[in-house]
Formats: sequence, C-alpha cells, structure tokens
Amino acid sequence: MVLGGNVRVGLEDNIYYRKGELAKSNAQLVERIARVARDLGKEPCSPEEARKILGLKPLKK
Repeated sequence: MVLGGNVRVGLEDNIYYRKGELAKSNAQLVERIARVARDLGKEPCSPEEARKILGLKPLKK
C-alpha cells in the first residue's frame, strides 16, 4: 500500500493475525488492513465498489 499497490487479505492467504496467534476470522484480517489503509490516508473500497472493479455482478438484495 505504501508504494501504491493493492493488498490481498483473508484466511486463504494467511491464517495468522500476528506471530503465534491464529486469526479468528476473515473479518478480523479485513478490519485490520482497512484500519492500516485509513492510517495511510487511503479509503478502502466498499464491497459493491470491489465487485464493480472486478467485473462481478452485484449481489441481489
């Protein structure tokens, strides 16, 4: 993120929250990276924005 790249987060990429501590959920990992992004002055996209960027169909409500 610092160099302008994107990040990938989730249990499929990393099962640890920190050294020796397993992550409790994907949400825990996503919350942390969103906090880091905001601390760096970057606003994470919403799930809807991410789906649009990736060319995925909107979720039906």
